[in-house]
Amino acid sequence: MKSAASSNSPSPVRILLIDDNKLGLAARKAVLEELGYDVVTATNGQEALERCAEKSFELVVTDYKMPRMNGAEFIQEFRLRSQHTPVILLTGYAETLGLDERNTGADVVIQKSANEVSLMVRAVKRLLRQAPRKKPPVPQAPAAKLRRKAGS
Repeated sequence: MKSAASSNSPSPVRILLIDDNKLGLAARKAVLEELGYDVVTATNGQEALERCAEKSFELVVTDYKMPRMNGAEFIQEFRLRSQHTPVILLTGYAETLGLDERNTGADVVIQKSANEVSLMVRAVKRLLRQAPRKKPPVPQAPAAKLRRKAGS
């Protein structure tokens, strides 16, 4: 049985998955690989940007709270390189910090919860079905403001 990820093309869709929590990273990677996606991981934003320099990705899933560079800062840098690649931001701080698609540059922001994995899978499938669209870089001021709110 072919998976949804590999049924339309000979090679699987490549997803970049970023999280400093190794258990969360491994769990999300396992779910996405089970669906047939080729998943490359990074444990911080800088490592993720290095992975992006090495190869291209059809989709990025990133955590928000990470050392040195939070998810919004990563997205801001990533958008300078790849404006068309969809990005999902996973965070436990969406409500607390008021994180949404407008102020993070992400295509989808998902609040971490018991439903997080099913919401992520749905968002991945939906974003990969959509035609690529240009997503403008997020202005620098909101990322700095969000960093101050998070206490980084």
